[in-house]
Amino acid sequence: MDRSAIRRIRSAIRAGLPALALLAALGLSGCGATGDQDASPSPTTAPTGPGDADTGTTGAPAPPPASAAAGTSTGTPVSPSDPCGLITQQEAERLAGTSLDSPAAVDETCTYTAPPSGPTAQVEVRVGQTALDYYSAERGSAHKLVPLAGVGDEAHIGEYMFYLVKNGHQVSVKLVRGNDPAENRGPLENLARTVAGRL
Repeated sequence: MDRSAIRRIRSAIRAGLPALALLAALGLSGCGATGDQDASPSPTTAPTGPGDADTGTTGAPAPPPASAAAGTSTGTPVSPSDPCGLITQQEAERLAGTSLDSPAAVDETCTYTAPPSGPTAQVEVRVGQTALDYYSAERGSAHKLVPLAGVGDEAHIGEYMFYLVKNGHQVSVKLVRGNDPAENRGPLENLARTVAGRL
């Protein structure tokens, strides 16, 4: 073989080596990327099962399970002897027009109170004999109570309270709020219908 042919072969080999090296590098990096994807989940992978929220992935966590109190908003019957189960905190806050602390239950009474830093507001839920006693006291006072038709077996509503009876169960709700009492009629009536639906 003459020298010019040998030079052409060497030249072709030198020119082809960088291209071969580049192809080999791309092939290996592609294999490495595929292996990495199979080995660990992408950091944006959302959890797919209930236990995946705790795996350390940065995807959106699974929604928390609904609480028993939140479940009452569906109209599912609750225990008539549980005053805190009859009205959710969100419903109490809607009625009070402000945020409220977690409820405090004592016997047949559940009280939602506004934090000291907020406006004065409170929602008191009473059941059983305690509800009847409160209603009797309200009837004997100067507060005007009127019948509320179509709610439970019997219902009465005032400026800051309602009382109802359904299936022999008694419930009263008292609102403490320094607002125009006319603003309370609609929210109290709506809440009374909701509570009656849970008994």
